[in-house]
Amino acid sequence: MANYILQELPAGMSDGKKVVFPKMDAYNMLEYDKVLEEISNQDSTLHKGTIRNVLDALTKMMITWLPEGHSMKIDGLGIFSLSLEFDTTTPSENKEAKQQKKGDANDDPKTSYRHVRIKKINFKPDAKLIAEMNKKSDFERATPEVLVPRKEKYNLQERIAIALDIIKKKGFMTLPDYTSATKQSRSGASNDLKKIVASPDSPIAVQGSHSHKVWIKKVNKE
Repeated sequence: MANYILQELPAGMSDGKKVVFPKMDAYNMLEYDKVLEEISNQDSTLHKGTIRNVLDALTKMMITWLPEGHSMKIDGLGIFSLSLEFDTTTPSENKEAKQQKKGDANDDPKTSYRHVRIKKINFKPDAKLIAEMNKKSDFERATPEVLVPRKEKYNLQERIAIALDIIKKKGFMTLPDYTSATKQSRSGASNDLKKIVASPDSPIAVQGSHSHKVWIKKVNKE
């Protein structure tokens, strides 16, 4: 059984009216090896190496075909497509954009050139996929309170300092430790830690997985 929380929409997005919606209380992410293992468990004839090769081939196909203007449909899963955005990098900082501007006779010299790049990959799930999930889903409200949007109590550097202080005192830090100390929701704290650890300059590293996951001080290797 999964948990959900009730979240209030920010006033600026709801015309001043109080709008409440259910939100998944996500607390874990299946790592790639775990995904391969679970797929293999579903069908013993499929080995992890074979599954990995198929998924890697799918990734390469997306890299090849989506930027060419195609969308990709996988029956029972959904449709993948791209969204674009303007690159805010100035032409002087973007060599490719500068070269394109120089060679574009139709470009208005009074208009700053803006390079277009990929913003994100869109995913539209197959209706059958959602229907099958609903058949097997059973959600329970995690807390009676309605979460009201609020400004972050601490900025990024302050949150990192808080985490390091916890690690210094305990030798490690758990997700509940960080959630409580930074006054965030469990899912918000989890996402925050993912971003912090992903930074190459982060002084914090993650160790273990699933319910045994903890955060420790990164050891610099010279």
